[in-house]
Amino acid sequence: MPKILIADDEDSMRQLVARAIAMDGHEIVTAQDGAEALEILTREDGAFDLLLTDIQMPVMDGIALALSAARDFPGLTILLMTGFADQRERASNLNALVHDVVTKPFSVADIRTAVADALAAKKG
Repeated sequence: MPKILIADDEDSMRQLVARAIAMDGHEIVTAQDGAEALEILTREDGAFDLLLTDIQMPVMDGIALALSAARDFPGLTILLMTGFADQRERASNLNALVHDVVTKPFSVADIRTAVADALAAKKG
């Protein structure tokens, strides 16, 4: 069962995404910001199949988190989420490190598909 770390500062979004992805039988761990997510990744020695993170968050944003996670855990697949076009633009520079950027708002089906695609790409 894939293990997924979700980082989003909005409680409702974090819970929605966690519930949606759990429907596919994945093990879910959540963090409220990038700093907490990095702490969890470090504590668990990167033992996750996927990092799903919002870009815009306080303390440490998703771009900084993605850069740190990719450096420290090169085997980790990273999927970003954002509702802001300018944030999506910032993420486009990370194509080598990030599997994809999911644009908010998205449906439960959209996020489940994005996660399935990211996990399938990791296997391939």
